[in-house]
Amino acid sequence: MNGVRLVIVVPCYNEEEVLKEATRQLSDVLTRMEKEGKIAEGKILYVDDGSKDLTWALIEQLSESNVYVAGLKLAHNVGHQQALWAGLELVAGSDYDVAVSIDADLQDDVNAIVEMVDYFSQGIDVVFGVRRERKTDTFFKKHTAQLFYKLMSTMGGEIVYNHADFRLMSKRALKALVSFPERNLFLRGMVCLLGYTTAYVYYDRKERFAGESKYPFTKMLNFALDGITSFSVKPLRLITTSGLIFMLVSFFAIIYALVEFISGDVIRGWTSLLISVWFIGGAILTAVGIIGEYIGKIYKEVKRRPRYLIEKEVNL
Repeated sequence: MNGVRLVIVVPCYNEEEVLKEATRQLSDVLTRMEKEGKIAEGKILYVDDGSKDLTWALIEQLSESNVYVAGLKLAHNVGHQQALWAGLELVAGSDYDVAVSIDADLQDDVNAIVEMVDYFSQGIDVVFGVRRERKTDTFFKKHTAQLFYKLMSTMGGEIVYNHADFRLMSKRALKALVSFPERNLFLRGMVCLLGYTTAYVYYDRKERFAGESKYPFTKMLNFALDGITSFSVKPLRLITTSGLIFMLVSFFAIIYALVEFISGDVIRGWTSLLISVWFIGGAILTAVGIIGEYIGKIYKEVKRRPRYLIEKEVNL
């Protein structure tokens, strides 16, 4: 039998509606792989990210009736990426050989885990789960997601197109990942920086089994900003480029405004208003906003606060 010990890390926030079905499907996959000799032992690690519903109570209940289920309860809500990090960091310091991260909503195909483990058995350290297409997304979400990936690529960020946080990582890849000291986490970009051997498993994403998405538009926008500013300084360089362009355009705008002023075809004060307020003012505010994003990240990093605090553990 293959001696591989596998942990499936599942971050959870208010997932009481899907938890039982997620446990059933993931348990079936682990049981099948054990019977086929692909793994020697499996575990499902639920990381409760400060849920306000019965998520943790269900995790405790499931851990008593299902040998696969273990739980980690964080003291407060720290966000999806931090909660996922907590689970991966725990696995990195354990006796397990490999971890698979997946969301609890059952949109990712749990059967793809079998193919991921097959790649791991061939010596692959990181296996990315990649969506074939976005049929289940709304028109808005589909096109904004595509825009995000293209923008990240343009800004120099290295990420896998149509990959979220469904992936397999070997023990040495996990140890390398958790050695990163930063507090501003963008895991799908950080994993690509490791440089270990990689493979891809393609699957069709399903509709959410139950409940509501934990990523409304505002969170998606914040996530995109975090991704761009965590992995690229190009926005700062664009400020310099934009400044030079604005100076050039302003030169022609000043000439035009002065010609109009001399001809007497303008209202008194229009020239100065056009040049100073609308044009230069907008450019300065944009530049200050971009710089502010980076300063905010520096502020978070220098405080060195813990990424998370653990309140309870079950079956670990």
